[in-house]
Amino acid sequence: MREPELKPHERLDDLMKSGRHIIQNTQEFCFSLDAVLLAHFPRFHRRQYVLELGTGTGVIPLIMADEVTHVEAVELSPVMAELASRNVWMNELEHKITVREGDYRAIRGMYPAETFDVVLANPPYRPVAHGQANRIQGVARARHEFTATLDDVVTAARYALKFGGRFAMVHLPERLGEILVALHEHQMEAKRLQMVQPKAGKAPNMMLVEAVVGAAPGGLKVLPPLIVHEEDGSYTEAIRKIYGLTERD
Repeated sequence: MREPELKPHERLDDLMKSGRHIIQNTQEFCFSLDAVLLAHFPRFHRRQYVLELGTGTGVIPLIMADEVTHVEAVELSPVMAELASRNVWMNELEHKITVREGDYRAIRGMYPAETFDVVLANPPYRPVAHGQANRIQGVARARHEFTATLDDVVTAARYALKFGGRFAMVHLPERLGEILVALHEHQMEAKRLQMVQPKAGKAPNMMLVEAVVGAAPGGLKVLPPLIVHEEDGSYTEAIRKIYGLTERD
């Protein structure tokens, strides 16, 4: 790892993955559990070319880079794109990850059609209701569809994916119906689904879904729910395994 030069409001976090670290700006959107879960959800293969739509700090490529040939990471925000590029440089992964500043709604001008084997997205979750925009400030804006809607991200994924390619996304369970319709309208069918529950017995607050381009409808595999916390608030064994934690951590 190269020695980073931290700027004001920046901190260095341990990813607990292959000795990698990540710089995060506390004044910007920092990654959370949803990104980590998405990075571990698909089954990757060594020869695959992967695209992430909206990479933020670049955490997802940093986690899964060892498992594929190359990752392209697109980020709209110049501040976050620069930070993601620094994270790639710091971890000496320029040969595996390329960060591109740009708007994936204009993906046709960025990549040839049907280039990638896998597309990943942790998109803004919530629609912007009429009159809501002025009331949402700061980091909260990153979770609302100001810059890209559900249809935008699905459209970009379909353009980028080869026939038979897979699109994996983390989103809200309450939007599952919309998501399945959007996927179907763009020649993709959901094939794997996993709900994420904060605790056993609690309603899910996240979900992971994977769709395949050109697949026949039906055959959706619903995985057992992923429980995040034990009753005492500690991580479950499943989450500790994903984070690479040991019994002593």
